[in-house]
Amino acid sequence: MHRFAALLAATTALAAPAAAELDLEKDELTFGFIKLTDMAPLAVAYEQGYFDDEGLFVTLEAQANWKVLLDGVIDGQLDGAHMLAGQPLAATIGYGTKAHIITPFSMDLNGNGITVSNQIWEEMKPHVPLMDDGRPQHPISASALKPVVATYANEGKPFNMGMVFPVSTHNYELRYWLAAGGLQPGYYSPENITGQIGADVLLSVTPPPQMPSTMEAGTIYGYSVGEPWNQQAVAKGIGVPVITDYELWKNNPEKVFGLNADFAEQYPNTTLAVTKALIRAAQWLDENDNANRAEAVRILSQPDYVGADYDVIAASMTGTFEYEKGDKRDVPDFNVFFRYHATYPFYSDAIWYLTQMRRWGQIAEAKPDSWYDEVAKSVYKPAIYLEAARLLVDEGLANEADFPWDSDGYKAPTPSEDIIDGIAYDGRTPNAYLDSLPIGLKGDQRVVGTEVQG
Repeated sequence: MHRFAALLAATTALAAPAAAELDLEKDELTFGFIKLTDMAPLAVAYEQGYFDDEGLFVTLEAQANWKVLLDGVIDGQLDGAHMLAGQPLAATIGYGTKAHIITPFSMDLNGNGITVSNQIWEEMKPHVPLMDDGRPQHPISASALKPVVATYANEGKPFNMGMVFPVSTHNYELRYWLAAGGLQPGYYSPENITGQIGADVLLSVTPPPQMPSTMEAGTIYGYSVGEPWNQQAVAKGIGVPVITDYELWKNNPEKVFGLNADFAEQYPNTTLAVTKALIRAAQWLDENDNANRAEAVRILSQPDYVGADYDVIAASMTGTFEYEKGDKRDVPDFNVFFRYHATYPFYSDAIWYLTQMRRWGQIAEAKPDSWYDEVAKSVYKPAIYLEAARLLVDEGLANEADFPWDSDGYKAPTPSEDIIDGIAYDGRTPNAYLDSLPIGLKGDQRVVGTEVQG
């Protein structure tokens, strides 16, 4: 019996997660999120037991809006959170709230869309090229919106659109789309943080779940948001998504998992354990050609997570995207959680966000290329990510080939054909990139009053 008990104990020890070897400095954690499908890695890590495997007792709490979420991480009420990629960067450079926030994990690629109301879509359609079958040809350029905006201006009516937060991907993607179509989305200045200086289209903040109802009420004519709130407009019959961010900028980075830098310094093993669990969740979401997506949709449709109808979430999570009612098209990479190194926190991704902050005046003055590199490296932490990945590989829970071990943190330049305006992006040369964009601040330009000077 004793020999059997000893053998059983040895076998159990071998079967136990190797994570037990990490000496966790803190094992009870509370993470925040906003009700969007791209919070999925957190929900999956919880529901699939990946946090448990790491010895972590995690509570997930939905937050009212992005500011409340960020403040929670800064003041310690939250140990970490599903964040807009621009939030750790903006906080670290002191745009808005000043705090050093880091990310060891990028949560996904793509996942957003731009939706307009039915009325605006009807006014755009005469300017949208059609395919042989009579359906609109995608991607749809904002040049189709330009004459509509001009008509409203001639009638003295402001053209209002919504985005979720001033430093959100959604703000920058909407601005990118508008500018690529010849529309001015407006500037920020230190004295005027509305972002509407000189704007043809007036952008304002609306929390993601409120986007459809705000548009239905006529307060805004369209919006840029993550799922499921574009598909919700289709389901309700109140709007038409005109472009996804996959079409706008193929495989662009989206949310990140953000932590206070002090947390990561004080609890390094806990940070590693969290990153391991999130990597496993991302793998699960994409493995076997998205075979687990139906189960992921079921998880997300629960009220404690996203809480939208199963069919609405499934409309964009399972390889398709519906534009107009009945116009459902294959977009297999609309939501990417692991493939294409989606979870690796690339410096070049951080720098793209910083260039957009500079482009629209949130960064008021010119900065050298070296500054962009330094800020990216102070916020994005691929070394933590790779250490977590190495532990997973050693434990047999991940494949060596799935991680960019030799990366210097910079992706190869994004080719022009992958971006709607045909302008390539190289994170190593941010100022040259800014100079290549027709609309937006460049060089020593700054916004003074209502004018761009310099």
